[in-house]
Amino acid sequence: MDPSEDWQSSQIDPDVPFHASSRHCHQTWAKTYHSFPELYIQPRTTREIRKIVALAQRCRRRLVIVGCGHSPSDLTCTSAWMVNLDHYNRILNIDKSSNLVTLQAGIRLYELIARLKENGLAMPNLGSIDNQSIAGAFATATHGSSTRHGLLSQSVLSLKIMLADGRELRCAPDEHADLFSAALVSLGALGIITEVVFQAVPAFKIQWSQSLHPLEEIVGDWEKGLWTQTEFTRIWWLPYKKKAVKWRADKTEMEIRLPPSNRWTGVLGFHTYHTLLYISTWFPKILPALESFVLRVQYGFRHDGAHTMAVQEGQSGLLMNCLYSQFVNEWAIPLERGPEALSRLSAWLHGDQETSKIPYDLDGIYVHAPIEVRVTDTSTNPGTRPYLDNTVPSGPTLYLNATLYRPYNTDPPCRKRYYEAFEWLMKELGGRPHWAKNFTTVTKDEFHSMYPRMKDWLRVRSEVDPEGLFVGDWHRRLILPNDQGEVPLRLEEKVSKVEPAKTGGLNWFGQLLAV
Repeated sequence: MDPSEDWQSSQIDPDVPFHASSRHCHQTWAKTYHSFPELYIQPRTTREIRKIVALAQRCRRRLVIVGCGHSPSDLTCTSAWMVNLDHYNRILNIDKSSNLVTLQAGIRLYELIARLKENGLAMPNLGSIDNQSIAGAFATATHGSSTRHGLLSQSVLSLKIMLADGRELRCAPDEHADLFSAALVSLGALGIITEVVFQAVPAFKIQWSQSLHPLEEIVGDWEKGLWTQTEFTRIWWLPYKKKAVKWRADKTEMEIRLPPSNRWTGVLGFHTYHTLLYISTWFPKILPALESFVLRVQYGFRHDGAHTMAVQEGQSGLLMNCLYSQFVNEWAIPLERGPEALSRLSAWLHGDQETSKIPYDLDGIYVHAPIEVRVTDTSTNPGTRPYLDNTVPSGPTLYLNATLYRPYNTDPPCRKRYYEAFEWLMKELGGRPHWAKNFTTVTKDEFHSMYPRMKDWLRVRSEVDPEGLFVGDWHRRLILPNDQGEVPLRLEEKVSKVEPAKTGGLNWFGQLLAV
């Protein structure tokens, strides 16, 4: 059945609108992948979402749910039907006595932040950006940087999810508990999350300061309060200068005081640095020298001990400017392994392979700065732990993020070998990759060994979507089991072709495998 005819003439709820376009080009937030869905659908009501599910079953089309496409991988790519919930974004209820907020799952974080602010509330923690939808953020285990907070999903008390058979189920720790544990990191493969009950907190301001330090000082303070002295802490490491910017923040009642700025921290610095990164694609040996420029332009620092401070609303002060299109390869390791990770990676980047013990040659490799270092702690959370939670269950978790910019959508030449070496080290230190990032060497068997509850997640996934309505090539390639010779599910989509895009990145094309 031709879907373009079916969705117009179908007798499935003919009074329910079907807001679809056939001319949409989807691209990831970083423009690393582009795909061309057969239909791009933007529902506004629960009845419309249910109709989409029914029609997809009838037309044998996979469904991909997407917000801003923040993951730079091909996780959200499809040639089938793409569902965007930007218009399914209402706040349904705010309980002022408990600060519980009930909301439709398509709301973007920046929209949620604005609505909460109107009611004197805030999210307790944030990652680096606020473009994601609330469902997309917790579906990929998004986190901030604080030993007093865990994943963003820690604040989700219950949710509703539309399954492949059209049922909308409420799940919580005491209701469909298995589904709740799976859906908190769903990877888009269980159904369409439609509603979320979220624990907000009273609005707050933060006073933050950032200062420049030698890397050896950061490592020396690792177990002396570096990560616990303030509520929020993160580090930006400049590997060639062997220095790091330490950012710390605590809640405050002080008056707003905006961050200092100059011409270099604004438009001029932004475009100058972008151009220099682009030049480094052909002349990578300039990258170590660019770290001094980064310190001056991005942070305003020229010497050790330099510092800046500001007082901002928490929901803006916790965010950061990610600057340009980028590859992000972030791994979670035990916090206590952090000094070893930094020391060995630093040794490798400076050509000391004997100290690093990383079995990859460095010759000709120069990388971008900074390397981001963040922390969470889910071990003290008494609530539900997601089956695919990549944090350390027994203590704080350290995140290392090997960011590589894509200046003017051009890929850096060091990516392949740098990420091979980085991931080799992370695996040796007991790491797990962030689900929404650009990991390149992890196999399906390694993923299954990393997650003791993977079988539970797969069991739930199979129960709620036995025909693969929400299954794509990314899921099959990395986590779906090898049972029965990897026979495709009836509605599963497989990649058929990936080719370079004229504007940079890759064009992705898929096909439905089963008849």
